[in-house]
Amino acid sequence: MEKIEAWLEWGGVKKDIALLVIGGLSLLCSLLKIQPFPFHMAWIAVAVCGIPILLEAVIGLVTAFDIKADVLVSIALIASLLIGEYFAAGEVAFIMQLGALLEDMTVSKARAGIEKLVHLTPRTARRISENQEEIISAEAVQVGDLLRVLPGETIPVDGIIRDGQTSVNQAVMTGESLPVDKGVGDEVASGTVNQFGSFDMEATKVGEDSSIQRMIRLVQSADAGKAKIVGIADRWATWIVVIALLSAALTWWISGEIIRAVTILVVFCPCALVLATPTAIMAAIGNVTKHGILVREGDALERLAGVSKISFDKTGTLTYGAPQVRAVCPAETERDVRRFICSIAAVEARSEHPLGKAIVRCCQERESGDMPSVSAFRMIPGRGVSGEVKGVWILAGNAQLLEEAGVPIPEQAKAEMQRYVQEGCTLILAAEDNRYAGFFALADTLREDAVQTIEAVKRAGVTPVLLTGDHENAARHIADGLGIAEVHAECLPEDKLRWIAENQTTHTQVCMIGDGINDAPALKKAYVGIAMGGIGSDIAIDAADIVLVQDDIREIPHLLRLSKRMMLTIRCNLTFSMMLNFVAILLAMTGVLHPVLGALVHNAGSVVVILHSAWLLHWKNKK
Repeated sequence: MEKIEAWLEWGGVKKDIALLVIGGLSLLCSLLKIQPFPFHMAWIAVAVCGIPILLEAVIGLVTAFDIKADVLVSIALIASLLIGEYFAAGEVAFIMQLGALLEDMTVSKARAGIEKLVHLTPRTARRISENQEEIISAEAVQVGDLLRVLPGETIPVDGIIRDGQTSVNQAVMTGESLPVDKGVGDEVASGTVNQFGSFDMEATKVGEDSSIQRMIRLVQSADAGKAKIVGIADRWATWIVVIALLSAALTWWISGEIIRAVTILVVFCPCALVLATPTAIMAAIGNVTKHGILVREGDALERLAGVSKISFDKTGTLTYGAPQVRAVCPAETERDVRRFICSIAAVEARSEHPLGKAIVRCCQERESGDMPSVSAFRMIPGRGVSGEVKGVWILAGNAQLLEEAGVPIPEQAKAEMQRYVQEGCTLILAAEDNRYAGFFALADTLREDAVQTIEAVKRAGVTPVLLTGDHENAARHIADGLGIAEVHAECLPEDKLRWIAENQTTHTQVCMIGDGINDAPALKKAYVGIAMGGIGSDIAIDAADIVLVQDDIREIPHLLRLSKRMMLTIRCNLTFSMMLNFVAILLAMTGVLHPVLGALVHNAGSVVVILHSAWLLHWKNKK
C-alpha cells in the first residue's frame, strides 16, 4: 500500500512537470512566432498552467473566502486575455505554476508512524486461572488478572510482578540502553520486552490506560498540535490584491488607458515573491543532502532557524548506546587482573545480557579473548550468572546475587563502588568460591565528536539541553563531560512532551534530537524533530522532520547555521522581489511598461531569485 501511495504521489509530480514542459514549449513557440495551430500558442500555456490556478482561487474564495496569491494571478490572467495580451497571460501562469511545483516537491506530507506503534502493542496474553494457562486477547485482560510472561515476550499490559525475577528491556518507554532487573513487587509496562526469566504479574492498567496506548495518544496529540508555516506570498495576499486593484483602478481612471491598468496587475503578480521561499528551501535541502541529512518536512529548515534550545536524548544520540567496561577492580590489587577478567568473561560468554557481552568484548580487546572453558553454567534471572572455571565456582551479577549467596562485600569495596555509581556506572560484582573477588564498572560511552558538537551548537547561538530517561547520576556525569548546564533525567515520554510544551508557552522554540521509540512524541511535539537514521527506530524516524542518515551529530551545527543562512537568503529574495514590483508598478503607471514587457521583467526577477537561492547549494560555514 505504501508503495502504491508513493507511486501515485510521484505520478502527480511527473504530471505537473509534464504540464510545465508543455506550457514552456508553447511560450517558446510564441516568442519565435511559430504558429502550427490556428490559435495563439500562448493559449496552451494559459490552459495547462493557468486553469489550475484559476480553480484554486475560485475554490478558496467560494468555500472559505480565503484570499491567496492565486486570486491576484487569476485577475491578471483574465485581464490580459480580455485585452489580447496572450503571451503575458501565459508567461505569468507558467511562472506561478513553477513556484507551486517547487513548493509541492519541497513540502511533503507528515508521516506520524502511529501504525508502527500500534504494531508494538501485544496481541495476546497468558492468563493463569486455577493453575491453568490460557491464551487470550490482550484486549480481554482485566485489572487484577494474573498473567505469565515468558522470556522474549512483550509484556501485554501494565502490572506488578508477583512471582519470579527477570531483566526487562525498557527502551520503548525510557530509552535506557541497559535492561533493568525486576523482581517481586516491581512494576512493568506494556510494550517493554521480557528478556531472560519468566514471571507472573498482576494486571494494573489495561486497554487505553496501558503505557503503550498512552504513547500512541501522545504522538497523535503532538502531531495535531504542530502548526504549519504558511507561504509568505499567501500571508500577504489580501493586501497585495487590494493594493493591486486600487492601483490599477486609479491608473485607469487618471490615464484612461486600460492597458496600463492591466500592466499593473501583471507586474503586481507575486511571481518572484512566490519563488523566493521554495527555491531557497530546495537549495538548502540539496546542500544538507550532501552532508548525509534527509529533510522530510519542507518547512523544517525554516522552523529550525527559529529555535533557541536544542534538547538531546542521551542514549544513542550523544552516546553509542552500548555499555563498555570503564574500570576493572579486583579485590586484591596484587592479583592477576588478566586471570580475573578472563574467568568472569568465560562465564558471561554464555549469557545474552548486554553487560555480560561488554565484559566479553573487554576480554577480547585486552586479553586477546583467551577465555577458559566453563562447566555447570547457570543463568539466574534478575541476578546474574554462575559457573565453574578451572575448578573455581564463580558468581557474576548484581549485589543481590552475592547477598543471597552469603558473600560479604568489604566496606572499602562498597565505598569504591559508590564512587562509580555516582558517575552513572552499572556494576557487575564477582565472587570466587563464595569469596568476594572484585567488580566491573560499565557505562555507556560518549561519541568521539560529542564534545565538539555541543561547543559548536553553543557558538551557533543555541542552548543545548540534556533530556533523557536515564538515571540522574548517569545523566549528570554525561552532561558535565559535555558542558551542558540544563539536565532533565528519568524522563518518561510524557515528561519530555510536558517540558517541550512548557517552553512553547513562553515562546521558546525547541529542537529535539533522539533515536528511540520513547522519543517519538517529543520529536512530533518539538518545533523541529531530528532523528538518528542509522540506529534510530523506524517510529522515531517517521516522527521526525529531519533525519541524520549516518548518525553523524557533527553535522548538526552546519544544519543550524545553514537554516539561518537560508532565512537570510529568503529575506533578501523577498526584499528584491518587492523592490522590483515597486519599480515595475511606477513604470507601468507612466506607460513605460506594457503587459508583455512587464511579464518579461517579472521573468527576469524570478531568474535572479532562483540564481541567488542556488548559492545555498554549495554554502559552507567558513568558521
